[in-house]
Amino acid sequence: MKTKFLSWVLGAAVSAVAATAASAGTLDDIKQKGFVQCGVSQGLPGFSNPDSNNNWTGMDVDFCRAVAAAIFNDPQKVKFSPLNSKERFTALQSGEVDVLSRNTTWTMSRDTSLGLKFAGTMYYDGQGFMVKSSLGVDSALKLDGATVCTATGTTTELNLADYFKANNMKYQVVAIEDANELVKAYDEGRCDIFTTDQSGLYAERLKMKNPAEHVILPEIISKEPLGPVVRQGDDAWFNVVKWTYYALLTAEEFGITSANVDEIKTKNSGADGNPEIKRILGIANEDGSAAGFGTGIGLSEDWVVSIVKGVGNYGEIFERNVGAGTDLKIARGKNALWNNGGLQYAPPIR
Repeated sequence: MKTKFLSWVLGAAVSAVAATAASAGTLDDIKQKGFVQCGVSQGLPGFSNPDSNNNWTGMDVDFCRAVAAAIFNDPQKVKFSPLNSKERFTALQSGEVDVLSRNTTWTMSRDTSLGLKFAGTMYYDGQGFMVKSSLGVDSALKLDGATVCTATGTTTELNLADYFKANNMKYQVVAIEDANELVKAYDEGRCDIFTTDQSGLYAERLKMKNPAEHVILPEIISKEPLGPVVRQGDDAWFNVVKWTYYALLTAEEFGITSANVDEIKTKNSGADGNPEIKRILGIANEDGSAAGFGTGIGLSEDWVVSIVKGVGNYGEIFERNVGAGTDLKIARGKNALWNNGGLQYAPPIR
């Protein structure tokens, strides 16, 4: 009974903190301080990774820059807070960061009991396994008795337990909080297997002393919808983050890129302009009335123009950070647009 009471008190406290942090009006606070504070990983190539000069790149980073562009018409008005798996939710709940954009899986418990809201799925993923090729293992079903390296405080630990139990296999876990220490432990042989989201495996393999000596096994053992997260209790801020994500998809669907957005805007400015593109790009009607929907969520009418000029559309972000021309060489797969056989789909801007 005491344990249940303490759990109830903790849950109530978390919700209260989240509600208090959100009630002040996150968007207004951001405009006043002049930047977006974004929680990211401690370093995951292709998603959120700093160079030697602390310049951040990656899909999750570019999403934060897109939010900054939507608000300030400047993708550089963002600061990054590197967070490990354990501290990421506390940082968001407490208001230390405005948005969490850090390879975080959308689950029911996180969406209902932590005082958080997921704004969308920036990357559809699934958990996988990486082993040294010298082990001669070609399937996760041959991992009985293995020692597994994984991050603490993640769905990865839970999925790992489920998978081994379902397949009547035994394992030993080496759970490490710090992401860089986790990679080091695997590379130095403290465990046989490294498990995380498959995209993360491709990224972490680049950090190994000899990347070519490591094999990613074919099995995907879970659904891992990864996306940006905000606090509950502030729908205005939630709408900005959510529709920034949808704007990236919509721009790609209509062929609007960082290279042609000005041309498309000019082409559709007349009376015969495409009504949908007018709404997307906030092109005023002939009578001077607004055609876009930016002011309705506290932004300028040309908020999508600012986003695309600042970071490109979703496809540009994907290809620049993890696509065929990068070291990761990840195919679009499930992350293709809905009209190209993928799962990425945005409601209409109208």
